[in-house]
Amino acid sequence: MTHKNFLFLLLIAGFSACVGSSKPKTLPILGERDISPAGDTIYRRVPDFQFVDQDSQVVNNATFAGKIYVVDFFFIHCPTICPKVKANGLRLYEKFKNDDRVLMLSHSIDVKNDTVAALKHHAQKLGIETKKWHLVTGNHDAIYGIADDYFSVAQEDPSSPGGFDHSGRLILVDQNRHVRSFCDGTDAEDVDRFMEDVSLLLAEQYK
Repeated sequence: MTHKNFLFLLLIAGFSACVGSSKPKTLPILGERDISPAGDTIYRRVPDFQFVDQDSQVVNNATFAGKIYVVDFFFIHCPTICPKVKANGLRLYEKFKNDDRVLMLSHSIDVKNDTVAALKHHAQKLGIETKKWHLVTGNHDAIYGIADDYFSVAQEDPSSPGGFDHSGRLILVDQNRHVRSFCDGTDAEDVDRFMEDVSLLLAEQYK
């Protein structure tokens, strides 16, 4: 576990203890933060990125300008958690399918085998529209590096099923590229809670 993820989990633990079982009216901004010389709090943001999706379209920060979006990391031939995560992701997709303020972004961590053509075929099997849910590939180091910024896990591991170790998290990002919530994408009840967080963030950011 990276230092950044360790601090993130400590923050989550503290936040959970504070709110108890009550539902907050606004979601916290998660992760490390800095204090400027003037005393202002500076929250860490998802960095600039550029990948390619299942329709060979460039996907970057501009793709999500003015939107909130849900992120995950996967690979097509994953024999363990990915099918469950994608099944729950499809529930989220259907719930917000007609809300153009919400987008989805899935990064393949198998950059060798999950080509654009393979991602296109996978998207067709899922029955998803590219304008709503981007399945992306790209530079190996860029994809693996950005996982840490989303407080997720993505690494090659020959001892893991399928050869990759990765998190099953779904991660919620706001219009300002701040991480605001996450869930265990394999747990239907946790995904239910997460979908409530998406609605909460919509109410906050689109007043």
